[in-house]
Amino acid sequence: MFESLSKRLSQVFAGLAGRGKLSEANMDEGLGEIRAALLEADVHFRVAKDLVERVRDKALGTKVLESITAGQMLVKLFHDELVAMMTDEGEPIAFASGRPTVVLMAGLQGSGKTTTTAKLAVHLRDSRRRKPLLVAADVQRPAAVDQLRQLGAANDLPVFHVPGTPPEMLARLAVDEARRTGRDTVLVDTAGRLHIDAELMSELERIRGSVTPDTTFLVCDAMTGQDAVRSAKAFGETLPLDGVILTKLDGDSRGGAALSVRHVTGAPVRYVGVGEKVADLQVFHADRLVGRVLGMGDVVSLVEKAQTVVDERDAEQQMKRMLDDRFTLEDFLKQLRAIRKMGSLRDLLGHLPGVPAGADLSQIDDKMIDHTEAVVLSMTPQERRRPEVVDASRKRRIARGCGLSIDVVSRMLKQFEQMRKMMKQLKKGGLFGRLKDKFLGGGGGGDEAEAALPSMPPFAGMGVEPRRVSSVSSEDRRKNRKAERQRKKQSRRRR
Repeated sequence: MFESLSKRLSQVFAGLAGRGKLSEANMDEGLGEIRAALLEADVHFRVAKDLVERVRDKALGTKVLESITAGQMLVKLFHDELVAMMTDEGEPIAFASGRPTVVLMAGLQGSGKTTTTAKLAVHLRDSRRRKPLLVAADVQRPAAVDQLRQLGAANDLPVFHVPGTPPEMLARLAVDEARRTGRDTVLVDTAGRLHIDAELMSELERIRGSVTPDTTFLVCDAMTGQDAVRSAKAFGETLPLDGVILTKLDGDSRGGAALSVRHVTGAPVRYVGVGEKVADLQVFHADRLVGRVLGMGDVVSLVEKAQTVVDERDAEQQMKRMLDDRFTLEDFLKQLRAIRKMGSLRDLLGHLPGVPAGADLSQIDDKMIDHTEAVVLSMTPQERRRPEVVDASRKRRIARGCGLSIDVVSRMLKQFEQMRKMMKQLKKGGLFGRLKDKFLGGGGGGDEAEAALPSMPPFAGMGVEPRRVSSVSSEDRRKNRKAERQRKKQSRRRR
């Protein structure tokens, strides 16, 4: 997501940073390019105008033009203003005390409202320890009730529906059912329309009057760009909104709706949908999203995602085996499966700092994980523990077993061996001892250990070449190159 916006902004900021000290004229030129990039990304024109003007005023007020790092300081000002514009304090949901909390889900047809209702219920159950009850109050779309029931059955969530009952009565009966069964959160999935009309708003008003929801969410499709902002504004003018949930944000390369909806509607974005699975709903954090837009990464969200799929004890055991040079392909297979649970490789790399903003990650394919897993599963237990025994005949057998070419098998084994050699070099230099102290007790390690961690290849065997580690100093390499040139010169003289 935000690929086109990130790419344009990175180009603009790189041009500003390359000019050294800025003048007021070329700063205005750069801010004009930023405004154009925002408009191309479907950011509302008022948002783009106000944002650029605030950045310009702060840049002049803080004497950015006199700084030799003016380009970097403009990036920081832009980051801070964008975060401040989208940030809203308080909890996403106002939980009631002593009675079931009622959450009303509204939105246009096709925005993903029914699926988002189930996603939100799973999120509240798993992260907030709530006991949700889903209410199928969309009686306009025949498949909506069946869809919610299927989602509920697949995720062990109860769904309440009484055929032939008006939606406002359904909502009231659902609250009574929640009290009777000990459910503390009621999520009401309402009907949508292709556009906002009087009938839709009248139905929502009747439901609100019957149950008095604690929180009302508007579900918007981020792929519709400015249409999502316009529909959110229209809903907000007639229905009190407590927040917006943007769906399909993973498919929105421009991201203008996410950057605009808070400023235009006054309703903050509370959650974002970033995938089709029920677990692909995230709490919206403005600072993390802006960090990804500006190429700063989002390590916090990546760590939170890892904590949900990685067993802490198992991870510690694998770290010990890695530091003791006992890491095998069986351990590697466990890591691959954990990576798959965390999401797509493109999304994971998008969270990492250091990946250039707008970098082309189209060549990163999740099939690399599938291919690597197929190769490892085609091996015998002995070959997984000792990959050095795999000769040419074994490679042919493994390739036939996994349905891939011998080249794929050879490349994976070569990259895994390179990773093991790199670890041996680190251990030979005494660095592994400091890593053990830092991560497995002792509190040592220091900056040198931390600096070494990024060089460990997390995707070895999946088409990403590991970084080579050399124990030769730069001075020795210079002497070696000089000696090699002299040797070649003497050889030519003899000929």
